Amino acid sequence: MNDADVKNLLAQYRASIDNIDAALVHMLAERFRCTQAVGVLKATHGLPPADPAREQAQIARLRRLADDAQLDPDFAEKFLNFIIREVIRHHEAIAASSSEAKNGVEKNSTV
Repeated sequence: MNDADVKNLLAQYRASIDNIDAALVHMLAERFRCTQAVGVLKATHGLPPADPAREQAQIARLRRLADDAQLDPDFAEKFLNFIIREVIRHHEAIAASSSEAKNGVEKNSTV
């Protein structure tokens, strides 16, 4: 393979990587739109921001999927843990703002 062929092949790989990165960003954005809705639902109904049993089940599921896909399960778990922490942070913020809004409404309704 000559230098031009190597450069062409490298450009093709990089274009595929760029497409995958774009797809990942869009998939993460959609995932976070869904988890934001879950956070609102939880806050509205007084449910806790975190669900440790669900988190553990998801981690186990993702580890199996990673193993089947020949991806390092430890990496997959770290990635999911990062996402879970971010989701919980969002849910806590939603719950706090929901609580503040309820308290504000209650305070204003007694005036």
